Amino acid sequence: MNLHRPSMSFSPWWPALPARMAAAALLLACTGHALGQAAAPAPAPVAVGVAAFNLAWAGTMEDFQRHLQVCSAPKVNWCDTRARWAPGTTTAPPEEVARAEACQAATIEAAGGRDASMQVVPCNAYRSSQPRVAGAPAPDPSGVRKPEAYQEKLDGLRATVEALVDRDQVRVIAFQEVRSADAVRVVLGRHAARFDVCAAQHGGFQSLAFAWDKALSPSLGRCTTHAPLAVLDPPGDPAAFRRVRPGLALQLVINGEPVTFMNVHLKAGCASATNSNPRFPARLLTDAAEACETFNRQVPLLEAWIDAVAAQSPRFVVLGDFNRRIDEELALAIPRDQVRSNGSNPAGPPSPGADGRVPTRYLWPELADGSRALHLLPLKGSDAGCTGFVGLDHIVVSGRLQALLDAAGMASTGARKAAVVNRPGQLIESSDHCPQVGRLLF
Repeated sequence: MNLHRPSMSFSPWWPALPARMAAAALLLACTGHALGQAAAPAPAPVAVGVAAFNLAWAGTMEDFQRHLQVCSAPKVNWCDTRARWAPGTTTAPPEEVARAEACQAATIEAAGGRDASMQVVPCNAYRSSQPRVAGAPAPDPSGVRKPEAYQEKLDGLRATVEALVDRDQVRVIAFQEVRSADAVRVVLGRHAARFDVCAAQHGGFQSLAFAWDKALSPSLGRCTTHAPLAVLDPPGDPAAFRRVRPGLALQLVINGEPVTFMNVHLKAGCASATNSNPRFPARLLTDAAEACETFNRQVPLLEAWIDAVAAQSPRFVVLGDFNRRIDEELALAIPRDQVRSNGSNPAGPPSPGADGRVPTRYLWPELADGSRALHLLPLKGSDAGCTGFVGLDHIVVSGRLQALLDAAGMASTGARKAAVVNRPGQLIESSDHCPQVGRLLF
């Protein structure tokens, strides 16, 4: 492994490190020392660019060919396995449920069984990047069913990731909605040899992965899949066999001390407590909506995982696609007795009921309950042309890492949304998420 630490040259959006950065080194020094001996001086903190990037069902070209094979089967015919319901309702009508069940059965048969079907991209997963014009017919769906269109998507992802490394000096990337480590190496492009890669062990196509600069840590990184987060979806359904995504931890040694990065992709569809859009209505995590019921069951599992990591190392980062507007919840300053439906103190772990659900209404104040310090890196900017989801992707740091930023005068630096590369006329959009990029000190 190459142990050389390359020089750091950050893009103009990063402010220059102030002279106060030297003070941050004091936070790394041991406060106690042997009798008559001063503590050894701590090394100056190292600045590292990190990013979270949802790749929107990214796999290899072979994965796409498998998608075409299954979805074009006569009984499947590009059907949708998810039952849909009208805005303002929480359940699908019986005829829509029956249609979705028939589609799922056909897809399972075409794929060769349940387990095999979970490794195939849904037939409606890839979205057209062509703008919808009011009154005009919908784009031709055949456009997103061509290998050359998928290659354009991969090219756009590769150009985006290469820019994160070249322009933003990102050295740790947490990926969501990616099939495998092989797919990550494809999007790393000309930087593939520079980075180590790992992917979560998961039975579904949508998984998580990390890529990190080999020169960042003097020892090999260790990746661990956190399987408990992969709860059944929908919950309580005796016929359910699909699971949402697990968690993925990456442990490195940076600047002489261990640090853990925790990659998450929580359940979609229960994103906002205040949204007024009828398509994505405001939801509490205790609402009787299928997505919220699944998300709700992930809350105590996520909190327990964070607590376990925090007990082992004070330096940790939680980043990825939270599928929840925790920035919005932070701004709401929700009273402690309103965080849970039963008014209990969020400082203790929430107790699941007989059905596995907890009384937690809001995610952020449940996690940032004071039992250990968590700080959300605020979004401070967005590149022109960045039209991806806002408020779903986040970077959260531990109290120890936030203290380093504070001491160095970097507390207000925050995070930025980096634009995704799409070519003019590209048929499949590269991603519906823009990477969330931040600069941390270790």
